Amino acid sequence: MVLGLSMAFCMGIGWIHGDSREALTGLGLAAALTTVAGVLLWATTRHEAELSTRDGIGVVTFGWLAACLFGTLPFLLTSSTPTFVDALFETVSGLTTTGASIIPDPGLLPRGVLFWRALTHFYGGMGILVLCVAILPLLGSGGMQIYRAEASGVAQDRLKPRIASTAKLMWGIYLLLNFVLTLLLRAGGMSWFDATCHAFAAVATGGFSTQSTSVAAYSSLYIEICLIVFMFLSATNFALHYRALHGRWPYAKDAEFRFYFFYWLISCLLLTLIVWRSIHPDNLAQAARDAFFSGTSLLTTTGFCTADFDLWPASAKIILVLAMLVGGCAGSTAGAIKQVRVLVVLKRIVRGIWQFMHPQAVLPLKLGRQHIEPTVADHISTYFGLYLLVFALASLGVSCFTDGETALSAVAATLGGVGPGFSVAGAMETYAPFAAPAKVIFILCMLMGRLEFYALFAILFPRFWRR
Repeated sequence: MVLGLSMAFCMGIGWIHGDSREALTGLGLAAALTTVAGVLLWATTRHEAELSTRDGIGVVTFGWLAACLFGTLPFLLTSSTPTFVDALFETVSGLTTTGASIIPDPGLLPRGVLFWRALTHFYGGMGILVLCVAILPLLGSGGMQIYRAEASGVAQDRLKPRIASTAKLMWGIYLLLNFVLTLLLRAGGMSWFDATCHAFAAVATGGFSTQSTSVAAYSSLYIEICLIVFMFLSATNFALHYRALHGRWPYAKDAEFRFYFFYWLISCLLLTLIVWRSIHPDNLAQAARDAFFSGTSLLTTTGFCTADFDLWPASAKIILVLAMLVGGCAGSTAGAIKQVRVLVVLKRIVRGIWQFMHPQAVLPLKLGRQHIEPTVADHISTYFGLYLLVFALASLGVSCFTDGETALSAVAATLGGVGPGFSVAGAMETYAPFAAPAKVIFILCMLMGRLEFYALFAILFPRFWRR
């Protein structure tokens, strides 16, 4: 029902901006169909019993799938995309906050459809926060269990009212970041429409832009700095922002944030050096500007572009691919493996080597002051291996339709929720040229990566369906 009413709101936006009758009719019909479907679902499934863990998993999985299917209607009924697969690709990319697009020039879309496209990022980012707070900790998803300790109050056995209050706190921070960034971008010269759309994309770490050349179209250092700051904040654990807003300053004490900050800083400095020596040998400032924006955009899995990093040397591309795989912090709107999981795996490797040298030593695994339980560490290692396995298999599948560099980077970009890759899927390109089977693989990658595998895979087991 929320999606349906939002489509109606987008129709109003289109009317204000002078969209055609065909576009307004299409949005109106999409809004009516979606709202009616929502009302019917509400009327037939409403009950007072408390949700179980399995209920929560089912609501998340089938809710996201239903949202993706109904989200295609504004694109299909306004003829904004040529096929259903393309409409589904664009919708899934928006709701999973990936930002990969099949639309060559978004500026040619009706304004109502373009705002709907931005709204999919906004709702997708909010949905990810609910997923972090309510569902993934219950599934033993490693990094989310550690996030549970940061957010506090998340039930381990069932969904309780405390989860709702925790989610509302995260939403409040999310809305505040969107509001402040919109004002800052408007002050930088963007229209209210563009500022709102780019704020939705940045805070959700999505990457949809209203321009065909993304943020490069504005050629504004002020806008780029604002986006760098808010992309970085949006990929930070939202529980830390909550504590900071209440007078505490938890960032320096948090092990994951320290690792995230130094990983970001070192990556951007290395990119600056490479770009300076190879692309802008006479302009260090421009090299730093391009490197810090692109490095931040890909590490936070946002996907905004100001430079064509497809032209950068192989060493820079490797740094960017690693950034796509690592991603932001647990409990944020960022995608990919997550910093905390990478940190725990590195600590396990170091501990394993030390244990080999000193077999009798008792070496607890700790993250800052927090002791990591063996089961949590095992879940993280399992997730890490599962992520790489899916990455390898999906890359193999996509390589049947394109070259190896494109396949590897595009799968890394869609599985990690980043958006742009290299070559055919480069920074200044779209996913339109790919064959339909390759797009289906990308759609699955976006869903699996954003829902962190567990929710989707859980419904495949027969035990999930037993009473």
